[in-house]
Amino acid sequence: MTTYTPPKVWTWDKANGGQFANVNRPTAGAQHETPLPVGKHPLQLHSLGTPNGQKVTILLEELLAAGHTGAEYDAWLINIGKGDQFGSGFVAANPNSKIPALMDRSTNPPTRVFESASILVYLAEKFDNAFLPTDHAPRTETFNWLFWQMGSAPFLGGGFGHFYAYAPEKFEYPINRYAMEVKRQLDVLNQHLARNEFMAGSTYTIADIAIWPWYGGVVIGKAYNAAEFLSVHEYEHVIRWASQLAARPAVKRGRMVNKTSGPLEEQLHERHDASDFDTKTADKVPATKD
Repeated sequence: MTTYTPPKVWTWDKANGGQFANVNRPTAGAQHETPLPVGKHPLQLHSLGTPNGQKVTILLEELLAAGHTGAEYDAWLINIGKGDQFGSGFVAANPNSKIPALMDRSTNPPTRVFESASILVYLAEKFDNAFLPTDHAPRTETFNWLFWQMGSAPFLGGGFGHFYAYAPEKFEYPINRYAMEVKRQLDVLNQHLARNEFMAGSTYTIADIAIWPWYGGVVIGKAYNAAEFLSVHEYEHVIRWASQLAARPAVKRGRMVNKTSGPLEEQLHERHDASDFDTKTADKVPATKD
């Protein structure tokens, strides 16, 4: 392997390779004038069915399943491979140009909410602390694990996932470095879930909803095709928890929304009504030309 010597001053190389090299750049702000669409519901979600996007759609589907009719929402697709996240409307909703972004138009003026954990807390509090305990101890534990996920998942996604699955070349050092860290994190979860049914104890919360798309996805074979490589069979309690959540109808629906990969029957590119799950998945709607 060729040794890399960093230059004294870093410069941007547009042709550095990788899956998202065509849209990544070292500057912020809008790159094109594109307003966000507005649907019929007060909650307008602009997202993609990645793990971070799934957190929000799973919670919205759980809220609806729990009877919170005010959680009806429009989910609009943000195709990050095409640079939709750099449109002027999206940047106004999230100046960091990352999905997901939520606009709550039930307020005047509309409230923007960005960063997935912020959206989860916002929605939970908006709907009577649904999936967010009010008692001191379990509420604190929920926040502990919610923010554990926010701090830990970049090592799984941007670290391990990038170098194992997306980088233009495979290098031993970064893959080993991040595989070690991901396995350590899975062991943290495994030891905790050996003593607890859910992340905050006996109650299903937004902490579970935040962690499941990332770590649940890995252990049940839905992320990076890395289950064998990471020997996920070693984490039996994480597998038990992940399988338990995967069986929830709202989780099944939530992970379909804004999804653009995998089996066509599991892709619902946009969601504007509950009936869309039955009538507008990608196997039922003709593909549109770019």
